[in-house]
Amino acid sequence: MSRSRERRLLDDCFLTDRDRVRHDDVVAMIRERLTIIAPTETIGLAEAQGRYLATPVTAPRDVPLADNAAVDGYAFAYADYFRRNTLGVRGRVAAGDLGSIELVRGEAARIFTGAVMPLGADTVAMQEDCDVSDDGRTVTVPKGLKPGANRRRAGEDLEAGQPVLEQGDALRPQEIAALASLGVGQLEVYRPLRIALVSTGNELVEPGTANDLVPGQVFDSNRAMLRALTASLPVTVTDLGILTDDSATIEETLREAAASHDLILSTGGASRGEEDHIVEILDRIGKRHLWQIAVKPGRPMTFGQISDDAHDCVFLGLPGNPVAVFVCFLLYVRPVLQRLGGRADETIARYPLPANFEIARKKPGRREFLRGWLGTGEDGRPAVEKFASDGSGLITGLRQATGLIELPEDTERVARGDTVLFIPFSTFGIAQ
Repeated sequence: MSRSRERRLLDDCFLTDRDRVRHDDVVAMIRERLTIIAPTETIGLAEAQGRYLATPVTAPRDVPLADNAAVDGYAFAYADYFRRNTLGVRGRVAAGDLGSIELVRGEAARIFTGAVMPLGADTVAMQEDCDVSDDGRTVTVPKGLKPGANRRRAGEDLEAGQPVLEQGDALRPQEIAALASLGVGQLEVYRPLRIALVSTGNELVEPGTANDLVPGQVFDSNRAMLRALTASLPVTVTDLGILTDDSATIEETLREAAASHDLILSTGGASRGEEDHIVEILDRIGKRHLWQIAVKPGRPMTFGQISDDAHDCVFLGLPGNPVAVFVCFLLYVRPVLQRLGGRADETIARYPLPANFEIARKKPGRREFLRGWLGTGEDGRPAVEKFASDGSGLITGLRQATGLIELPEDTERVARGDTVLFIPFSTFGIAQ
């Protein structure tokens, strides 16, 4: 790693005078204050899935390169067909044939899907609609075809010089197909971020290390969940395991991790209890930009940085409850990783739908994200269902849900049939 000073965060990132920051303000801060920190590299298409493009791509040539047939059949000039629908057959053109044949008036050519259109031809009739003479020398084409039927025009998909992909686009199979169609074999992308995961808490036990728990212990589900959530992102993960609630141990671990990672993601210890050391340590060895957000679940979430003379490391401290970890990751951690890693801003799809539940009272001034799924209302139309319990430690609700129900700060109650906003997990790349 270069020892030259890498200024990766703006000094006033996340700075705020309010005790609890509203959801929209946190999202705005992420978009406005964080910058790309990932360096770039050149890779082949086979490695491109899920990566973020570092340079824009324009089409160097038309796709397709020439007019071609969309079906197997017979190609001809529409003007000839309009005068008479029985044409002489001359030649055969298959996909991949180089050069071209030229038709004269009254002629058609046998053609196959993807083959370059003969000179003089502009329309194709499907073979199953045509009547070919026994000797194969003439073909009768049914009436009713439109000019240019079953012909793909040159540049119909992409024209030479047309912008195809922008810097920051995420490369999905669809984008990779587009790049391959242009003949692109290598491209410049951002390198994966280096992130470290750590859980804190004396109560935590590593899954697989014990058959039974004693009262007061729980298996750590957060790190396993976070590893799964980051699997679809271009990151490399270092698992630092579970740390006990010992201030010196936590501080040493965070210092060491900050020197070699772009981001540290911790769970637990983010409150202000006597055994919650994260905020205190961050204030001592780094800089805390944000703590306490007006969101449920996830209020005691922490943003900050740990720096030395050569490197800035972003720090995100999440609550300990699994539901809060899951929600905060989708809403805040994922956008942070994307922005630092070079991705263009991702639009979160929100669908207004009727509620098939009631909430007698909601605390105003904070935004709430409930676990929900699409069901059927009394009128038979789609409606949003809510998991019965809102407890942030209940993983069952996450398994049953297919999305989040978003209740804005000014919402104080929800009656059955009221419109609520539903965010499918698929908008975050999580399969249903």
